Amino acid sequence: MLVALIALMTIIALMLIAAAPSVRQQSQREREIEAIFRGEEVAQAIRLFARYSGGQLPTSMDQLLEGIPRGTQKIQILRPSAARDPLTNEEWRLVRPGTETILEFQRKVMLYSNGNIPPTREPTLQRYVVQMTSLVNPGSNESSPSTESSSDSSTGPFIGVTSRSQRDSVINYYGINRHDQWVFTPLFR
Repeated sequence: MLVALIALMTIIALMLIAAAPSVRQQSQREREIEAIFRGEEVAQAIRLFARYSGGQLPTSMDQLLEGIPRGTQKIQILRPSAARDPLTNEEWRLVRPGTETILEFQRKVMLYSNGNIPPTREPTLQRYVVQMTSLVNPGSNESSPSTESSSDSSTGPFIGVTSRSQRDSVINYYGINRHDQWVFTPLFR
């Protein structure tokens, strides 16, 4: 009887050990889904900010949180929880126009969409899309490690946000499988 109980407990323990990676992966997948949702909310807020400010980009996340002046009130365009990255629980890293981060993301979006740039729904933002005439090594979709360059961390307007997490992802976003290479921007929507 005791041997049977020990055998049963061993089998249960082995099943729990086998299930642990699946539970961990599911938990990461849910955080990534939330990160994509919040990142796309920020991208939408940038698009709205640009539309209602004559094509100007925001210079801080606070501008998006404050909203857009309309008469005597302000229209809220970003909820406070969306201003934080759920993968790190920190503020998003801001991505400036013309930086290596946005150019590399645009290249990967083009690779993902067979060499085409998805059109921008906001015409005032079209000037921030770099017209690439050719892709370097279009057959490769390898990711190079993303580093925060000095131009990405400078002040001034920003065109998108990215995570500070440098982990590999469970979900592929535009074919990209690393969190800090996902850029949430209104340019390619």
